[in-house]
Amino acid sequence: MESLKTKLPHLALLVGSIILCCITACKEEKRGLVIGKIQQASDLVVTEFVVDKVVFGKKEKNILFVPVNEASFLAYSRAKIKTGINLERIKEEDILIDGNKITLNLPSIEVINFSYPPEDFIEDSLVSNPKRFLNSINLEDQETFFRLAEMDIRDQLPYMGLVETSHNHTRKLMHTLLKNFDFEEIFIHFKSDSLIVRQIQLSDNTLNP
Repeated sequence: MESLKTKLPHLALLVGSIILCCITACKEEKRGLVIGKIQQASDLVVTEFVVDKVVFGKKEKNILFVPVNEASFLAYSRAKIKTGINLERIKEEDILIDGNKITLNLPSIEVINFSYPPEDFIEDSLVSNPKRFLNSINLEDQETFFRLAEMDIRDQLPYMGLVETSHNHTRKLMHTLLKNFDFEEIFIHFKSDSLIVRQIQLSDNTLNP
């Protein structure tokens, strides 16, 4: 009987250790599953934008340094932009799990695709006057106007509200995803409010500057 009493504390310690190991293993398994699902969601957190741009250009004809007439060109164009987050960059310390509470520190928003397709270019024939006496705007001139318009759109990307909209979209998707893991408190932060314009992928139907 005395021997059984002596063994009981050791048995309780062993059982406690096993339970603790099981709990730890379950937590690690859940954490690994959560990280895997978050990294797989990169394609889901893509936000698409459409930017309409008026393209205007003019060309003067001078004879002996005296302006004779001016040809003008006006068209409407459209840029298509996609932003997203590279969730594969998330590090272990960026995901904090405490019971039913999870905190995410996500990477910055990036421009992952920029398209400026010529098929969306529409000339305004009522305003444009591309052919004047001794002066005309040719296709090469028009391409120059569109390239300048495209460069202007790219320069303005950080000021178009893309980051805020992308943050909101990402938060909604992450909340939906993490709710499936029974998290009751979900906190999502971003490491930066700046927009990263990485090497823009130009499609075949995009004007190349």
